[in-house]
Amino acid sequence: MPSVNDIRTHFLDYFQKKDHAIVASAPLVPQNDPTLLFVNAGMVPFKNYFTGAETPPFPRAASSQKSVRAGGKHNDLDNVGYTARHHTFFEMLGNFSFGDYFKERAIELAWELLTKEFALPVDKLLVTVYAEDDEAHGLWKRIAGLPDEKIIRIATADNFWSMGDTGPCGPCSEIFYDHGEHIPGGPPGSPDEDGDRFVEIWNLVFMQFEQQATGDRINLPKPSIDTGMGLERIAAVLQGVHDNYDIDLFRTIIAASRDLVGGTGGASNGPSHRVIADHLRSSSFLIADGVTPSNEGRGYVLRRIMRRAMRHAHLLGAADPLMHRLAPTLIAEMGEAYPELRRAEAAIVDTLRQEEERFRRTLGRGMSLLDEATAGLAEGEVLSGETAFKLYDTYGFPLDLTQDAVRAKGLTVDLEGFDAAMTRQRELAREAWTGSGQVAAAGEWFAIRDRLGPTEFLGYDHVEATGELLALVEGGREIDAALAGASVQAVFDRTPFYAESGGQAGDQGEAEWPMEGGKLGRARVADVQKQAGDLFVHELEILEGVLKPGARVRLAVDAQRRAQTRANHSATHLLHAALRNVLGPHVSQKGQMVDGERIRFDFSHGAPVTPEEIDRIEAEVNAVVRQNLPAETELMAPKDAMAAGAMALFGEKYGETVRVLTLGQSLAGDGAYSVELCGGTHVARTGDIALFKVVQEQGVAAGVRRIEALTGESARRWLLDQAAVSKGLADQFKVPVAEVPVRVAALEAQRRQLEKELGEAKRQLAMGGGSGGGALAGPEEIGGVQVLARVMEGVGGKDLRPIAEEFKKQLPDGVIALVGSAEGKAAVTVAVTGSAQARFNAVELAKAAVAAMGGQGAGGRPDFAQGGAPDGAKAADGLAAVRAALAGEG
Repeated sequence: MPSVNDIRTHFLDYFQKKDHAIVASAPLVPQNDPTLLFVNAGMVPFKNYFTGAETPPFPRAASSQKSVRAGGKHNDLDNVGYTARHHTFFEMLGNFSFGDYFKERAIELAWELLTKEFALPVDKLLVTVYAEDDEAHGLWKRIAGLPDEKIIRIATADNFWSMGDTGPCGPCSEIFYDHGEHIPGGPPGSPDEDGDRFVEIWNLVFMQFEQQATGDRINLPKPSIDTGMGLERIAAVLQGVHDNYDIDLFRTIIAASRDLVGGTGGASNGPSHRVIADHLRSSSFLIADGVTPSNEGRGYVLRRIMRRAMRHAHLLGAADPLMHRLAPTLIAEMGEAYPELRRAEAAIVDTLRQEEERFRRTLGRGMSLLDEATAGLAEGEVLSGETAFKLYDTYGFPLDLTQDAVRAKGLTVDLEGFDAAMTRQRELAREAWTGSGQVAAAGEWFAIRDRLGPTEFLGYDHVEATGELLALVEGGREIDAALAGASVQAVFDRTPFYAESGGQAGDQGEAEWPMEGGKLGRARVADVQKQAGDLFVHELEILEGVLKPGARVRLAVDAQRRAQTRANHSATHLLHAALRNVLGPHVSQKGQMVDGERIRFDFSHGAPVTPEEIDRIEAEVNAVVRQNLPAETELMAPKDAMAAGAMALFGEKYGETVRVLTLGQSLAGDGAYSVELCGGTHVARTGDIALFKVVQEQGVAAGVRRIEALTGESARRWLLDQAAVSKGLADQFKVPVAEVPVRVAALEAQRRQLEKELGEAKRQLAMGGGSGGGALAGPEEIGGVQVLARVMEGVGGKDLRPIAEEFKKQLPDGVIALVGSAEGKAAVTVAVTGSAQARFNAVELAKAAVAAMGGQGAGGRPDFAQGGAPDGAKAADGLAAVRAALAGEG
């Protein structure tokens, strides 16, 4: 029985023998399509080849593309675990022709692979064609020898594929496998086609038309082929099983899940193990491609997937976090085909562990609330949208997790109510997702790139060079000349200017060119960006003269800014190595920006970096700086570079060759200190960095920290400024600099003591009376309950609680409502004691007071709640609102 790994290899080897370029899977984060959340099909990395925006480097290709469908239009999340073939992560096997072969050869290749290479029985196969595609129908009869009843014409869009409302499109031909009469379901096109007996295993798309905005379709000059075969589906067929979750890969992961949970995992918990196995794959691959859990965009989808799996682990009774302990099993199964899993193993394990620990802290409370809310609901009833939103907002339950939880009880969720609550309180970040953050690759840049070729970059060795101006672009259109005062984009045949990429800012500088009469034209180079892969686009501000294509232009980089940028960029490599050495191998880069000013470096880590750890990190980096060893760069194939130990960025897709940068000697003397893939500009020797200093460390997202640092003269000036501050304090206190911390600590202790004494004085004063109640006035009766209601001038929110606690001693059965007014703001504290708790809720009373004073919301327990409002002048209104609520007037 062939394994999943065997099948993948067999597929790729077959097409390599058929003269297809074997293309490695692209990262799950789209590199060339900002409209997509994730790569969700095998053709996505080739989209620009099909549209004609980019010239393909090969006429035919094949790949096994990792794909995720768990958000947006393509979202299979809700079905995972309950069906035989739904996944959030899957592998799409595909072969592609870019204007090379077409229908006949595509059908020949598919039929040969399935019936000869994979040896599937012909009587188990049938195909569909688009109803009007007589050509495909005839080819299947001739090539495969299939009878008419095995070539089913489908008239719907199921067998006609399009990239969008306009653009390439064409008929499809789907290949189905018959799992046998013992499984319910009919063939495609029949009334019971949704059954599981006949399963689509491969789709051949014949891309032969272009859909016009007018509604017309015209023939493409170069028809192409795009195919997709789900590896999990074909593996089920070849392994003689009907259910994708019974293939060897999933059996291994599910067995490990059952072993760790403890128990056999019978029918009652089978879906939970399936969810865990599937979501482990998607979570691990997304983390390996640089996605981290967060409350927005891709990170939010990742968190949804992770938490759904973690809830199922909870349902199974897993006593300890489960997901991170399963990651090594997955990596052992898939790490050879996808080495990025092995490189990111520490980050995957650490991210899964942190997220599950965080989720477990709120899961129990959230599930208790859910159980309470559904206890009185009968099957078929609806959980309120307000409750679903509270689970999301307070306990971190994504909506689909709540839906999944109530589904087992036969309930649904009021989606309109949930949306209304969301709109009132905050906008859900995933709805505000703005794409990949990349600028859409405009067709004109690809056209310019195809016409002019790539830009030759000279900046590794030079900061000044002469280049020929090849194109000027303004407002997205090429122009013939640019006059003084214009801001334009310029493309040269070669340039010393670095274009922003890899977290290094684009260079700045100046440009000059000769004009008639011996005069010089001048422009400022404000920035340089990459377009169409390797086209360096210079942002020019024309200062003097007229600039036209064909001009020979002297291009001069701001050398001082470049030198500072080089030092900062090289320092980030040393920082990355030091972070891994000090904090652990789970650390991975999550983003960076270096320019001539400073370093900003984001990395995965689940806790603040302590001052002691920062000190060790700085000491390591500066020790390597002092080695003053030459920086070494070498061009290598990515595979060879990573085999040699070079660090690669998660989620990056590298070309055929990469620059490998080696910096410094290991402090233990056992090899290089830092070896990374990087195309940026760097120092000649580590000593050129001069000095490295961390100036700030902070969290920027769940599990992601940020370090800001300085090098060289900037670091020296920062240290001088800090020393000046210390000297100023020492002079003010009239003590040596070394004693400043002691004096500051003493002043802080004195301030806390004074605040304590002031608070006690306020409490004593308040207990003696206050407006709204009269001095030493006792409780009043409102609505049949004893009430102590007071406005307290000059008392802030933090001082109200102890006062309320004192009043509770005086009124063990009743309501205490205190509204403080201090520094222009209002605060409210409500306590409900004794039998009054059966009639009144402190949170609701506090909310009424806050609303009357122009604020929003209050929180706490049914017996004790607090809130605040922006206008202290309305304190009396807040107290009046509480009285009205107690009297039943609210």
